[in-house]
Amino acid sequence: MHAWAQLDTWQLMTIAAALGFASGLRLYAVLFIVGAAGSLGWVPLPPGLEVLAHPLVLAASGFMCAVEFFADKIPAVDTLWDAIHTLIRIPAGAALAAGVFGDQSPAALTLAAAILGGTLAAGSHLTKSGSRAVVNTSPEPFTNWAASFTEDVAVGGLLWLAFAHPAAALAALAVLVALVIWLLPKIWRTLRRMFARIAGWFGVARPARP
Repeated sequence: MHAWAQLDTWQLMTIAAALGFASGLRLYAVLFIVGAAGSLGWVPLPPGLEVLAHPLVLAASGFMCAVEFFADKIPAVDTLWDAIHTLIRIPAGAALAAGVFGDQSPAALTLAAAILGGTLAAGSHLTKSGSRAVVNTSPEPFTNWAASFTEDVAVGGLLWLAFAHPAAALAALAVLVALVIWLLPKIWRTLRRMFARIAGWFGVARPARP
């Protein structure tokens, strides 16, 4: 593992992007995994992220990680959880990405990282929450569990790649972003049809398009 100060700017930006994207899926897992890795000496954390290794922060993030792990496995509860965290995951993703550079880096780099991290967190969060809303229309829970466990593995794998193999993480991020861009319009169209069908059950007329 390279020392933090020896990483190139593109490697740091890759880590920032990975933190942002993963935060949109599992914010508390990201906080706990990064903090634990720093506390155990597996990863040298930058000053902006060292607070994640504090025992109190680790205890809080570990507790919330466990809560989120189980809440995300329960149909309908996961959708409510996602809706609440729309206001949390996106700014947190931006803050974590900015923390990779911190106060000791040029302000432009820190701001760019924050924008990148927040945007990726928004994309992954919207894709996750939208796809879960669609999956939850199925009465069986197994599809939901499969989707949730896939997200767990994806977050852990992406974080490991980001710190151990930034080039591979960059390639993985490119694939994931392409998948988000491809999926979001399809999810939006499916949700619109679902809402229109539900509105029809209650006799609510669908507004005519201009």
